[in-house]
Amino acid sequence: MIPLQALQLSFLRLLFLTFFLHILFHLLTTHLHLFLYFFVCAFFSLLYYYHTRPHRVFLLNYSCYKPPPHRKCSYQIGESFLLKNVHLVQESIDFMRNIYLKSGLGDETYGPPFIFEEDKMPTLKSANQEAQEGIFSSIDDLLAKTLIDPQSIDIVIVTCGSFSPSPSLSSLIVNHYKLRSDVKTYNLSGMGCSSGVISIDFAARVLRGSQKVQNALVVITESITLNWYNGDNRSMLVTNCIFRVGCAAAIISNNPNLFQDAKMELVHSLRTHHGADDSAYKAAFQEEDDKGITGVSLTKDLIRVAGMNLRQHIKILAPRVLPMTQLANYAYSMIMTILSQGKSKPVVPDFTKAFDHICIHTGGKAVIDQVGRVLNLSDEVTEPAKMCLNRFGNTSSSLVFYELAYFEAKGRVKKGDKMWMIAFGTGFKVGSLVWKWIQDSKQDSDNPWNDCINNYPLKIW
Repeated sequence: MIPLQALQLSFLRLLFLTFFLHILFHLLTTHLHLFLYFFVCAFFSLLYYYHTRPHRVFLLNYSCYKPPPHRKCSYQIGESFLLKNVHLVQESIDFMRNIYLKSGLGDETYGPPFIFEEDKMPTLKSANQEAQEGIFSSIDDLLAKTLIDPQSIDIVIVTCGSFSPSPSLSSLIVNHYKLRSDVKTYNLSGMGCSSGVISIDFAARVLRGSQKVQNALVVITESITLNWYNGDNRSMLVTNCIFRVGCAAAIISNNPNLFQDAKMELVHSLRTHHGADDSAYKAAFQEEDDKGITGVSLTKDLIRVAGMNLRQHIKILAPRVLPMTQLANYAYSMIMTILSQGKSKPVVPDFTKAFDHICIHTGGKAVIDQVGRVLNLSDEVTEPAKMCLNRFGNTSSSLVFYELAYFEAKGRVKKGDKMWMIAFGTGFKVGSLVWKWIQDSKQDSDNPWNDCINNYPLKIW
């Protein structure tokens, strides 16, 4: 029976091919001009598509800055620094101590240089030192392992939320690495912790539509020195407790010759801005307190705003990434919610069916817990974010790359796996990147987790 079916299938294929060749021969002999017109149109259509189609964009490699051991900011060092600070009253010190003990940060995080200096004053000089140490170290390591010639860099994108010196940080990079005079440079500021994801999305959008631009250097950093707050406003004191030094650099490329050496391909990206809502806009806000001291206020409404806007964000992202079974279940639950007049609630889609790994915004213990609740994620899924917060603290915009390094150090990522990076930022913004791994992950020699990965995950957090 099976050989007969195979014979029938072969006969049908042969019949179809004969019919097609007959039509083609008929056009050539009776309607040559029509055939030529069709051929020319098809040729130019294919040529136009070839030159205008979006290019594949991928992460060639990245590097995370790991400060020297003498910059570790343990609980004892932090408390000693606070007690020597003549600007802080005892009530503020006690408040920060309580925040720190509940924050989820460990004793291995890194502080800015000025904390370890004799005068312990946050100056412009120490802010520049903090920025330059992170930027130069991460770029040096990145160029060394990618073997990318600095002269082949076409775009430099630097994101630093609240430190914008003159000349700019991108000019600093151009000068230090002697980049080409026609290199395009961009500086992003004021975007908070989401700017790391946003800067990658920005680079990808440029690379997808460009014929000439192939390699983008993206530097993701923050200088917390000049953001140290010496006042008594409790909503502003929180930033002193959770933010730590960090920087990451990445090469994003569309050069097909480099594809096989790349780590991941960017398959989806999404940015949503919720600043039209006043509570979202002011959830994290830089301003002066009643004594004229500048600080960044993290309001009590921040966690609620993060959860609410995350829900809005995933409503747009979900149809692009979720499998049909999850979308069908969600649509059914929405219909039942409407029919029951709100007595039943819509189910939360299972995003672990779409992604093998998730890099959750490591903004703080409460933020991680809120994301876990909104997305109904298990402790196993949120583990990398919690461990990253414990080891490196909130490094602001670079935090998702330290989390990415955790996955690689653990050897959890395989070729073909999909990874979701999600981050929040002031404004209020939510950004997502969806990657597909091109090859199995490798533990690079500069991975910041190399000397401690066996100590994680912690049993108690």
